[in-house]
Amino acid sequence: MMGMMLLGFRSGYPNGLLTAVGVILALVTLASSSVAETRIFERVHAIAMHGAPKYPAGFTHFDYVNPDAPKGGSLRLSASGTFDSFNANIPKGNPATASGLSTESLMTSSADEAFTYYGLIAETITYPEDRSWITFHLNPKARWHDGKPITPEDVVFSFNTLLEKGRPLYRYYYANVEEVSVTGERDVTFRFSAGVNRELALIVGQLPILPKHYWDERDITKTTLEPPLGSGPYRIADFEAGRFVEVERVTDYWGKDLPVKRGINNFDRIRYDYYRDRTVAREAVKAGDIDYFAENLAKAWAKDYDVPAVRRGWLKRESIPDGKVAPMQAFIYNLRRPVFQDVRVRRALAYALDYEWSNANLFFGQYTRTRSFFDNSELASTGLPQGRELEILEPFRDRLPEEVFTEPYFPPKTDGSGWPRANLLKGLELLSEAGYEIRDMKLVDQVTGQPFRFEIMLRAGGSFRRIVLPIQRNLAKLGIDMQIREVDDAQYINRIRNRDYDMISLGWQQSDSPGNEQRSYWGSGSADQPSSYNYAGFKNEVVDELIEQLIAAESREDLIAHTRALDRILLAHHFVIPGWYLSSDRVLYWDKFSRPAVTPKNGTSISYWWFDEAKAAALAEARGKARRQEATN
Repeated sequence: MMGMMLLGFRSGYPNGLLTAVGVILALVTLASSSVAETRIFERVHAIAMHGAPKYPAGFTHFDYVNPDAPKGGSLRLSASGTFDSFNANIPKGNPATASGLSTESLMTSSADEAFTYYGLIAETITYPEDRSWITFHLNPKARWHDGKPITPEDVVFSFNTLLEKGRPLYRYYYANVEEVSVTGERDVTFRFSAGVNRELALIVGQLPILPKHYWDERDITKTTLEPPLGSGPYRIADFEAGRFVEVERVTDYWGKDLPVKRGINNFDRIRYDYYRDRTVAREAVKAGDIDYFAENLAKAWAKDYDVPAVRRGWLKRESIPDGKVAPMQAFIYNLRRPVFQDVRVRRALAYALDYEWSNANLFFGQYTRTRSFFDNSELASTGLPQGRELEILEPFRDRLPEEVFTEPYFPPKTDGSGWPRANLLKGLELLSEAGYEIRDMKLVDQVTGQPFRFEIMLRAGGSFRRIVLPIQRNLAKLGIDMQIREVDDAQYINRIRNRDYDMISLGWQQSDSPGNEQRSYWGSGSADQPSSYNYAGFKNEVVDELIEQLIAAESREDLIAHTRALDRILLAHHFVIPGWYLSSDRVLYWDKFSRPAVTPKNGTSISYWWFDEAKAAALAEARGKARRQEATN
């Protein structure tokens, strides 16, 4: 989800770093003390989490793009819900889908490597072997859309402002950054606190860079419908709040010839039309009002597109395989609620999801059951822990559930008949152990007599109600009253932020290289923070320690072992009912675009596609001919 030689530092490096003379004297002292020398990787173009970058210095473009893709044409996309702001960096409002297209970072990742970052605003970087600091050397061509240069002061301002006033994720993500300072005309240096955090040198490169001179005159803590000043390949050209946003390609974009940007961002204009209901959006796709659509509903994919446009080949319906780590989409318990404090209760409710029946009857057999927080990857735990993974877990044995060491995790399974009697009996057994009993056909607390009831909150206009109804029916057989509440976008977002829910259906997207973001997902410090990604409110000291070990992993192999150990512990606490995943992208698009022959591991992206004039002309002619024939019949 980055030459090699030993040199003295140039003047202007941050306080506390040695001068050139000081470095020489220090190295002599280190050598005489038999301490290993620290290598300085001087002015490199990229940094990999482990190993070397795939693309060497001087590379011209990524393998999965067409470097000669023509620029031009337009693209019409859909967005769900509504928006009321273009300020995407604060925990307020509902930012527009296109909000981030004009904002850039110091570095950018490739889509066909686990975790490597290449220069963007930063032309090159310098860092020591222990990654205790990193200096970004800004590209002298980098500039804002108003023509002013991007400066080291902008970087320092962005970091300090986002940590103080931005989304909580920034504070957890960059917790080990000790100091950020201007160290040259175009240089900015990040210094890190003691301890090993190899990822930090990469992820500070992800920092969104904001224009200091622009925000000095505005309140960044407020939502705004004034399109902010940016530096990226697109800028907002037109919009109507809650209805549409249209962006235009910046023709004199400063970075258009960078290797990391060749063959990318090829459309002149992109329009996002907002639909409250994806059912209406699907009709717009079939009518030709939306050019490209990613389908997320199995029923719609199976049933809704047997239309003339698809049969004639005008509207392409394609499933494009990918190798991404599958997200843990799940029904998430809010552990802040007393009713979910007992792990036996959480395990019991999982028996009410008859996935096998749902996959056959609701999903048309398209999905695979999720059984890991890192599924579809080498990071997922399997079987019983052994080797390095067991070594990692062993010191925590006395503080972990026994099943971590004795039971491979598998979600409950049924025969798919729709009547999971054996599973419900198992659930009832666990509920009885947790202190509940049936009275007058209702499950109640044996001591207080309070009935067992809770609410699942869903986004209005979504497709999950039909999926939740069978679960509600099965829980009713256990005497449990589960209510379904659907709320609009604004309420949904605010209630998520305020932790005002019993259960929700959300998830966590993981990368091939987990790291600092895990603190925000399940670190104890994030559990009570509004707007963090610790939706469950999960707190566990072992997990906190393990996250820090994972962050400090010195090799890919060690990272994998730590991630599997973390996965195993999270699963053993049963704070989610795992859902399902699809290892491909289901897309529909009108036949007027082309895309590269190579699809990277992370899947296709419309950013790599381009408007194909010949195809567009042929499509327009075919549709026109069909309309004329219909008119004469």
